[in-house]
Amino acid sequence: MAIPLVRASLNLHRTITQPCLLASLQFVRTLVSKPIQTPQDADKETENKLLLDNLKVLGVDVIMARKRQPGVLRRTNTNEHGLVQFLKTKGASREVVASIISRFPRSITRSREHLEERWQLWRSVFQSDDEVVSILNRSPESFFRSSDNDNLEKNIVFLSSLGLNSRDLHRLLTTAPRTFSNSVELNRQMVELLQEICLNLGGNEPSKFAKAVISKNLYILIRSTKRVEANVEFLQSALGLKNSDLLTFLQGSGAEILDISHEILKRNFRMLQEKLNSVGGTKSDAFKIITNYASILYLSPERFSDKVDCLLKEGITVKQIIEKPKVLDFSLDNLQWRLDELRKLDYDFSLNGITILDSSKKRFEAKLIKLCSLN
Repeated sequence: MAIPLVRASLNLHRTITQPCLLASLQFVRTLVSKPIQTPQDADKETENKLLLDNLKVLGVDVIMARKRQPGVLRRTNTNEHGLVQFLKTKGASREVVASIISRFPRSITRSREHLEERWQLWRSVFQSDDEVVSILNRSPESFFRSSDNDNLEKNIVFLSSLGLNSRDLHRLLTTAPRTFSNSVELNRQMVELLQEICLNLGGNEPSKFAKAVISKNLYILIRSTKRVEANVEFLQSALGLKNSDLLTFLQGSGAEILDISHEILKRNFRMLQEKLNSVGGTKSDAFKIITNYASILYLSPERFSDKVDCLLKEGITVKQIIEKPKVLDFSLDNLQWRLDELRKLDYDFSLNGITILDSSKKRFEAKLIKLCSLN
């Protein structure tokens, strides 16, 4: 009697589980057949279709715009046509405007009034509309990144009060536009630090010192005061210069390295010393090359080492490199090509020096032609 009961139980189990199993399989098939929606797909579904159509008609690269600033494409209130008309009145071509929007989509969120006001502020620095259009074409972010015109105006007034002229402001706007997105107070803190450094080193023209440093290092106003202060303290300790000599260095070539990461500055300084020492240079040689050409500290230890080895291999001495450190500015490939060309002409560096290496490509090729005619 037990066997029928077991069979009955099994049949009941099949009756119950088969529909459940079929339902589960159907659920799995639904999941498999239904495409997985990514966050990007979800974003596309919420994009403003009318805006997308407008941008496509204007020639904007929508794919690029979506990658750069996807949130703009979901907005319902934009001013793409107003932006196009505004920039056209300033001399921008249709292609230039499309390129600007593609690379910096937030540009279409600015009102006509905002654009007019900002343009006039820029024109107080630049000489013509064409010049501003050219900058926008190269770097639309520099013009459109900040929407605070009042802050821009205050920074122009503040920086001008330091003695920075239109050329300096021009370079700041095109090279380090974030300077003008900073609050005036933040920029003032850096200026006050530079003035304090000057006074602590015995200088009596702190404003002139600050202006000199900013003019030579356009990025310094977008760095932290802690970094700059730490770098000055390190250079003073590492170079062992008198206060007056350090002051001269910092407002000269030394200004260029004040914005380097503090850890990288220390590393590159140490590795430069070690490399020169390994090829017969002295500690004073290291100090001389740094004080004469501080931007050498931007070179990574590997690049510095490879370039020095490349020159030494051709019979150039450490002393010659110390005297003409700018030769290390050229890429390793460019340097090697120049050395190869001079080797073909049996150029004698011990007799003629290495000044020939420190010249533009055009001048170097002209010298090669002249040397060939003498052989």
